[in-house]
Order: sequence, then structure tokens, then C-alpha cells
Amino acid sequence: MKTKAVRLYGKKDLRLEEFELPAIKDGEILIKIVSDSVCMSTYKTAIQGEDHIRVPNNIAEHPAIIGHEFCAEVVEVGSRWKNDYQVGDKVIIPPVLSYLGTMDTIGYSFGEIGGDSTYSLVYEHIIENGYLIKITSNAFFRGSLVEPVSCVVRGFKATFHLDEEGNHITGLKKGGKVALLAACGPMGLEAIDCALHGDYKPSMIVVTDLDQSRLDRARQVFDPAEAEKLGVKLVFANTADAQELLELSGGTGYDDVFAYIAVPSVVKLADDILAFDGCLNFFSGPVDKSFSVPLNFYNVHYAQHHVAGTSGSTTEDMRDVVRYISEGRIDPAVMITHIGGMDAVIDTTLNFPQMPGGKKLIYTHINMPLTAISDFESLGNQDERFRILARLIAEHNGLWCAEAEEYLLLHF
Repeated sequence: MKTKAVRLYGKKDLRLEEFELPAIKDGEILIKIVSDSVCMSTYKTAIQGEDHIRVPNNIAEHPAIIGHEFCAEVVEVGSRWKNDYQVGDKVIIPPVLSYLGTMDTIGYSFGEIGGDSTYSLVYEHIIENGYLIKITSNAFFRGSLVEPVSCVVRGFKATFHLDEEGNHITGLKKGGKVALLAACGPMGLEAIDCALHGDYKPSMIVVTDLDQSRLDRARQVFDPAEAEKLGVKLVFANTADAQELLELSGGTGYDDVFAYIAVPSVVKLADDILAFDGCLNFFSGPVDKSFSVPLNFYNVHYAQHHVAGTSGSTTEDMRDVVRYISEGRIDPAVMITHIGGMDAVIDTTLNFPQMPGGKKLIYTHINMPLTAISDFESLGNQDERFRILARLIAEHNGLWCAEAEEYLLLHF
């Protein structure tokens, strides 16, 4: 079976190539990758190459397929798994294979499996450890977004507080106040969604961003009036002023504060607005290994301030997100702002920080320049296909949807 894939050979060295995959063994499964969303982590991988902790030193001779936020369809099943998987099953895979006891990770380390490919080989050890997860959804893009959403869920689980006996209680404080800083990017938007509709029930969510257009879009997607029906006060604020944010909290500060960008001033702000027994979650991983920020250790001691951080997620987190999606509780489409084909992967990955908007969703079996969903209507003046896509999206509050995906896969 031939596959086409974007492979990493070294720092900033990505190549779109076609090559032969080995025939599957009895314990393996062949999958057709349909969609993959580009991640900031993949940009960091491409820039750092073999210096990245998850990338092997020999990628110049044994290149790795990039992409780890993918959803696929089963096309061939080895005899060992005939009773467990069927051709046509939609599947996802947690990229971090923690059971290996190494840093080997899908999208960083392997030459036969990765999200930016047309077909991939699922190794036997992935399947036997329960990492090939079926998903019930009417769209592949939702499966692609399970992994990034699960990182948000992992962040929520990692925050912690102390009970009266000093024991750790993990998770967002129930009925507490949450501040999501610099949170109108894709991960922040999904954090709003999960905070409103997930398993935790805060009483207040304050979302900040210094880009008014991003704040306006977030407010359009998440109506404070609808949040109020859920018992949550949802506030959007274009500010980086600690005093203003403290006043919004009623002077108490926030029980859980998340920094969704690795900028010193944002992390410092998170520290400044913590409530007693508050937890600061440094969500966004920095590229700079010496990244550091002054922290008020007086408050660590006397105000029980805590600091947490997470990288990636677990299979349990991904299964939680699959449950949220199947129950219709969250819609990760809020993260997507651009659509592209396999020919857009390299440029999108290498220039990711300079690109505006949220998630860039790639459909690996089509060729299409990376295109903003907001541009579909104007492009429809020259190409009727974009006009139809724009209409389908308009019917879903401006969000990418299953109907648009189906049309795209049929007509592009």
C-alpha cells in the first residue's frame, strides 16, 4: 500500500513524499487518515528537529511522519483483531504512548504512522494497550479535535486545592471562580466549552484577550445569557490589568487561573489574581527552555497558592472527550478557523505562529490551499463550491460542521 505523507528529516526540513508501507501483520491494522489538525506542538517539533525531546536522533536517515491530531477510518484488519475492529470504524489514537516508557510519540517519532499521511500502519503494541479508540461521530473533524480537547481536560484535572486537613483535591474547584487568560485562541475557546459543559461546575468564568475581534467571536459562540441558564456567570474582558480582574471577581480573586499563552506578563498576571488556595495552571508550553517568571512565594506559603502544568493528555482524558462529544455536550468546531489539503501542510506547519485564527484543519486526501472559513463566502463569487460551503457553515452559527465536511470530501 502506497501512502503520501509529510515527513520530518531535520530542523525546518519537511518533505511531502509518496512511499510504500509494509503489508500489515496479523496483529496490525491499516487506517486511512481523513483529517488532521495542525498543532503548535508540531511547529515546535519542525523547528527543533532532532533536538526535540520526542524526535529520534536519526531522522535524517529514518524520517518521521508529523501530525498527531487525526481521525481515521479502518481499511484493513489483521487476523488478531477481526472480532474487535471492522472496516469502516472511525478511530483515534492518543499520541503519547506512555506504556513504552520512552518519549516515542506518534507525530514525532515513527515512520509508518502519523496524522499528515493518507494511510498509516497501526502497530500491534498500540492496539493491545488499548490506544486505538473507536469514536461514534458523524464527522471526522470532531475525532481530530479529541486530542487537543483532551489536553484541556487534562489541564482541568491537574489543577488542585487543599481540604481542611491539607489533603489534595484535584480538579477545578466546584462552584469556584475560573479565569482563562489569553483564552480566545483555539485551546482557550475549547476551555470555555469544557468549563461550561464538562464535568466541573464553576460559578464564574472570566475570559481575557487583548484582541477585540477574537473576544467578539468568542462572545458570539458562547452567549453569556446561555451560560447564565447553566448557573455560570460568563464574562469577556479585554484587559491585562490585575486590579480590574480582581474587581470582576468581587474582590476575592480566582480559584483556578489558566495561562493559555507562554508570555511572562500573562503568567505574572495569573499569579497576581489567585484567590486563597488558588491554583495557577501554566497551560501553554514555551519553546525557550530557560523561560521563567517571578512568583510570589510569600503567597505560596501564607495564601496556599499552587502551580500546576500539563503536557499532553491520557487515554482516559480522550475517552472523556469522546463521551462529551457523543452526548452532544461540547462542539470542538469552535476551534476551527481554516481548512486545507495535504499540499498546505508544510507551509502551515513552518509558519504556524504567524498565521491568524484558530485551528487549521487538514484533509489529507484533497489538495486545497489553507483557506479561512470566513473567506468562503467571497470565494464563492468565483467557485460555487465555496458558496455552498459558506451557506452550510452559516446554518451552523459560522462553525465548521459535518455537512460542510461531507460536501468538501465529495467535491474537492
